[in-house]
Amino acid sequence: MHRSSATALTLAVLTVLATGCSDGGADTDAAPGPSAGATGTPTVESTPDTVTATADATPTAGSAANTAQVCRAVDQLIIDGSRQIVADSTEATREELTPEQLNGKLKGRLSRLADDVRAQSRKAQDARIRKLVDETAAKIDKGAAAKSPATWMGTDFVDIPPRLTRDCHV
Repeated sequence: MHRSSATALTLAVLTVLATGCSDGGADTDAAPGPSAGATGTPTVESTPDTVTATADATPTAGSAANTAQVCRAVDQLIIDGSRQIVADSTEATREELTPEQLNGKLKGRLSRLADDVRAQSRKAQDARIRKLVDETAAKIDKGAAAKSPATWMGTDFVDIPPRLTRDCHV
């Protein structure tokens, strides 16, 4: 595996983790997602073993009862998937995998992530949230089908958390 490919992929995934997703705010046991303080700036907590991004957002009065739950679950899937991709990238560097081997791992990881996100879509009671989560799964499917999933991660995957933060919790 070429170190520059692994480094670029790791940076792209870390950008996703730093950008984060919204956690729905009120639930203290909620999965991590972006948390905007009074300034609206996401905060990122990082230890050597973990990276957590969090943000406050509350579903509007017109949203379905399970909107916050579905959005938090999708946020957590994206965060967990990102962490797994970083771990895969680290392992690929250690094992000196070829770019083709890394792409194979990424395709499998992204395909599973899309399936997991799609499963959350089926749980959404709000049609707008169901559509957003379906679109997110379809976008991840495109990454799994891309010739170079690592390149897709740096250009398209990084757009998913901000969109979820903006659209899933309003």
